[in-house]
Amino acid sequence: MALIGVVFGFLAWFGLRYLLAGLFTVAQNERAVKTSFGRAQRLEGATTLDLPVAEFLRPDERSRYTYPQLVVIPPGGPYFKWPWERVHKVTVSIETLNMATDFEDPNANRQGTLLEAVTKDQLETGLKGQIRYRVSEQNLYAYLFGVKRPIVHVMGYFVSILRERIANFEAPHETDLAVADNPRASQPAEASIVRGISINDLRKNLSAINQHMDEECRSSAARYGIALDASLITEINPPDEVESALAAINTAHNHVSSEISLAQAAADQKIVQSKKAVEIETLRAQAEVEPLTALAAQLSLLKASGAGALTAYLRNLRLTLFSRAAQVFVEEKR
Repeated sequence: MALIGVVFGFLAWFGLRYLLAGLFTVAQNERAVKTSFGRAQRLEGATTLDLPVAEFLRPDERSRYTYPQLVVIPPGGPYFKWPWERVHKVTVSIETLNMATDFEDPNANRQGTLLEAVTKDQLETGLKGQIRYRVSEQNLYAYLFGVKRPIVHVMGYFVSILRERIANFEAPHETDLAVADNPRASQPAEASIVRGISINDLRKNLSAINQHMDEECRSSAARYGIALDASLITEINPPDEVESALAAINTAHNHVSSEISLAQAAADQKIVQSKKAVEIETLRAQAEVEPLTALAAQLSLLKASGAGALTAYLRNLRLTLFSRAAQVFVEEKR
């Protein structure tokens, strides 16, 4: 009896320890991967180069970032794992992060509040903004096993591209593009007096910079298993000693632009008025010429109909005038 009790006790312990404890579930915002003796379950013969995320890799990077595709456990359950298996769960929901965050040094970038960068004219600026990212379900191998801390790699990759863009950014020549549509754009008075100031160029082209960052970071899913959904740079702040001078320059530029706009509006109004006056005078001249043209055509027809027709027409016209006149003076022949 004692032996039977021991056997039943062992079976009960084994069932609780390895069977019931081996059940697990996966939440809706999670994906899971199982490893057996440390090796993840893979799709035989399939790599990340076969997926759409690999199309953004450069040709020289494709061999470096070739990862196997894994068997991904979708949301639901319960699922079962053996004692020698381990489940790795990953949250795939979109997360927001301050772009100045440094996971290796929390005190860097002014305690993670301001990212510093140097412009092309050697001006140190502070950048504020956010990035949205999510774990790529198609490349969980890179996220779980490719690098130790993938978010650190992604942030370093993002910051390096951003600083390179800030250091070499040049505003597009909008004046040259506008000449074809608006000839006034080529006038000297229209020239921008703030062109070449990097801070102004960067602030005016924030959307273009954000778009450039989105395009450059599309390969992060294939590199590190983290997809950057969007980057949003909200502020570009110059040093305090430059802010006052920059404000004065911008104020002068706004004043000049306002005066140019007012002058162009007044000139356009005068041009419109001149065109209207020309149209009115042209219509008046046409109205005066039209009866004379019709009369000439009628007289030509009368002359062509016979020699006496024109004389009869003149006699009838005189009679009509005599009927309307109050007094008639007749010249007496002597």
